[in-house]
Amino acid sequence: MISLAGRDILHSWGKFVLTGIGLGLLIGVTLTMAGVYRGMVDDARALLDNSGADLWVVQQDTQGPYAESSSLRDDVVRSVLGLPGVVRAANVTYLTMQVRASEGRDAGREVRAMIVGFEPGQPAQPGSPGYLVAGRHVTRSHYEAVVDVRTGFTLGQHIRIRRHDYTVVGLTQRMVSSGGDPMVFIPLKDAQEAQFLKDNDAILNDRARTAANPALNRPGVPGLLEAIQASQAANHNVNAVLVQVQPGVPAETVAEPIRRWKHLEAYTRAQMEEILVAKLIATSAKQIGMFLVILAIVSAAIVAFIIYTMTLGKIREIAVLKLIGTRNRTIAGMILQQALGLGLIGFIVGKVAATFWAPIFPKYVLLEVNDALLGLVAVMVICALASTLAIRAALAVDPAAAIGG
Repeated sequence: MISLAGRDILHSWGKFVLTGIGLGLLIGVTLTMAGVYRGMVDDARALLDNSGADLWVVQQDTQGPYAESSSLRDDVVRSVLGLPGVVRAANVTYLTMQVRASEGRDAGREVRAMIVGFEPGQPAQPGSPGYLVAGRHVTRSHYEAVVDVRTGFTLGQHIRIRRHDYTVVGLTQRMVSSGGDPMVFIPLKDAQEAQFLKDNDAILNDRARTAANPALNRPGVPGLLEAIQASQAANHNVNAVLVQVQPGVPAETVAEPIRRWKHLEAYTRAQMEEILVAKLIATSAKQIGMFLVILAIVSAAIVAFIIYTMTLGKIREIAVLKLIGTRNRTIAGMILQQALGLGLIGFIVGKVAATFWAPIFPKYVLLEVNDALLGLVAVMVICALASTLAIRAALAVDPAAAIGG
């Protein structure tokens, strides 16, 4: 049997290919949207992997430190270290803010970043940058930083965080927040000041209010006023304590006494991943899902319209085929093959386009093979269903139209 679909495509190949390219760009957008969601999930898991923690100890009745605000005293780490099964524990703070380059050709350029305060000096400590692609780790207790390469900052460059300048001493890679923002690692004491400490004017105002309080100036409470004023100039809060447990010890075994006796919340890796993936990015996932459904409907409408238009353009030829005895199954197969061919060209164009433009996106786009295969099947099914309208129109053609005027 001759390929009627192939001959018809060759007869008007230009129009067919251009239509396939247009459909392919639409499919490319669909694959990219799926990649954006996969990238968000991968960012969340990378955040957990890079923390180096098996357990997250946070403020009671919160889902911190990533999904909600959490604040606890930095001396909690000592009591956690004394628990059976704990190998390492370290304080950490997280703060998302604008970081500005304070020198160089890009002086004044701002980057949205997550500021991570960690305890320097021990690279294997939870919360510290796990590996570097250039430079060295933070060794001083003040004014040094390790940054992710996506910030665009370079070694030796000075960056501005709140009131202080920091020297970039190391570069790391794939250290991002759950939202895809690159990380900037600074010493814990500096991070505590950046996140919790009030500015000078606010401290002076609080001291004035405290000094004006008659209850604090009574003779029976000597030194109380000075103690309160001193506490206003220091901060000892952190967002979480990251814990590493001994190999073979279930994290839940360590978490249970923390919840019961320390009056804190403790999350295992599985529980924290559930918070990040199922709750923190749930709304974004639903929105992306709606876009995918809309794009699928639009793709089906485009294919149906194109194939139907092409079928109406050759009504006389279809009538001739019927007149010489061509079976309806053969005519339907010809139209179906054209629809599938259009879908295949569109998918190839879309996959190539998505692969090329994905790295340009500001956030991570992860194109998985399984998603591509699922997309190919979906495109073929959509094209097959979209061809039914044209098939019905072709089968309804009267053979007498071939000899009509």
